[in-house]
Amino acid sequence: MHYTIYEPGIIRPLTLVEDEGRLLACLFAGGLTPGIPEVPGTRADDDPVLLQARAWLDRYFAGEAPDPRELPLGPSRSPFQARVRAAMLAIPYGETSTYGAIARRLREETGRRQAAQAVGGAVGANPLGIIVPCHRVMGEGGKLTGFGGGLDTKVALLELEGVDTSKFIWPKQ
Repeated sequence: MHYTIYEPGIIRPLTLVEDEGRLLACLFAGGLTPGIPEVPGTRADDDPVLLQARAWLDRYFAGEAPDPRELPLGPSRSPFQARVRAAMLAIPYGETSTYGAIARRLREETGRRQAAQAVGGAVGANPLGIIVPCHRVMGEGGKLTGFGGGLDTKVALLELEGVDTSKFIWPKQ
């Protein structure tokens, strides 16, 4: 397992983690993800997978819309998480969706009822923040909901993508 640190400037640093030629994580500083140790192996700034991920992030933070499928993404932990990941990857750059909309999509695909809360758990377990765009998933009615990088970061990423965030509803403190 190897890692590198990526500093985008507009948000706090990210830790990129790869293992066996697959990108496992893009973590916000201080964030913990199940299955990813706090110090994920050896720092390897010249690792080919990590260099590819850094170049992808450079393009993203330059305002481009790179396709996450260009990267060798590690596997999801379960079939349900894989379906939720596919749904997140289908949300276009500069657009948002909701947990409920993803649950409805999965119900249409599988024929089984899916709870928005279960989708929320799978979105929250996404170790590939920004790359698998969990920041594009909102609560119903434009409610800003939890995000591993913090809600300010979620809004900054959406604004980078050109989303009008003025209608979002911030949680009550």
